[in-house]
Amino acid sequence: MNVAEFVIITGMSGAGRSTVANAFDDLGWFVIDNMPLLLVGKVAELATAPNATSNRVAFVVGRTAADELASPGVFESALEQLRIGGAHIQVVFLDAPDEVLVRRYEGTRRRHPLAEQDRVLNGIQRERKVLEHVKARADLVIDTGPLNVHELKARIGEHFSNPGKTALRVNVVSFGFKHGLPTDVDLVFDMRFLPNPHWIPELRPFTGLEAPVREYVFAQPAAEGFLAKLEDLLAFLLPEYEREGKAYLSIAIGCTGGQHRSVATSVEVGRRLGLLGYPANVTHRDIEKR
Repeated sequence: MNVAEFVIITGMSGAGRSTVANAFDDLGWFVIDNMPLLLVGKVAELATAPNATSNRVAFVVGRTAADELASPGVFESALEQLRIGGAHIQVVFLDAPDEVLVRRYEGTRRRHPLAEQDRVLNGIQRERKVLEHVKARADLVIDTGPLNVHELKARIGEHFSNPGKTALRVNVVSFGFKHGLPTDVDLVFDMRFLPNPHWIPELRPFTGLEAPVREYVFAQPAAEGFLAKLEDLLAFLLPEYEREGKAYLSIAIGCTGGQHRSVATSVEVGRRLGLLGYPANVTHRDIEKR
């Protein structure tokens, strides 16, 4: 029996399921769109059969599965059926803020599946409530609000371009609290306990990617203490996450605006994670915002 890899792609309508399905197709996965949950067990049997031509299958669930997802135990039962033969299963949940989803629906003139004759926003809110338990079971939650199509496909490529790799993959993102807390992260750390380079005129034009800001941030007495304690915490946590089967870990590091302290710290945390044996993908959500 082949050991299969299964991914369930689900989430809010309008959050990018089709884009993600195309990304998996480009990566060589066998993609089944609009998959009824009650049939996933049969597909799992076919994918794990000795003569199976593909044992990497991505199911796109949700477009017409609102009733199934709302029924207690149906989603959880589908996950159990996919565990045949010790298969590796991951749930990818796509989300976006309500206002972004409304704007996307207004731009396409499509009808939201749960809106019927009602306002789009009401349909989105109904769907969000229906999917609460699904999101809670997700291995990877992606906020597609700030991402364009190419960035979303790149995000999927970062996570799934190495088939069969089970080691924990770590993403570090810097952000500014004034632009909102990231919704698709596991751990959040706040750098606002350090002095803000924004209030130093000669440092304000720079970012945490540049030497003057980095030198200022890491010259603060509390900076090295924080980094040492965080490194020690991550050295403990990451192997524990791996033992529990977690495939992805997203770490968010914030400051006020997301240009200085959080950026410099994220880069340094990424470097230290590499030394711990967990090479991290480091991005900066708000570095261009003012």
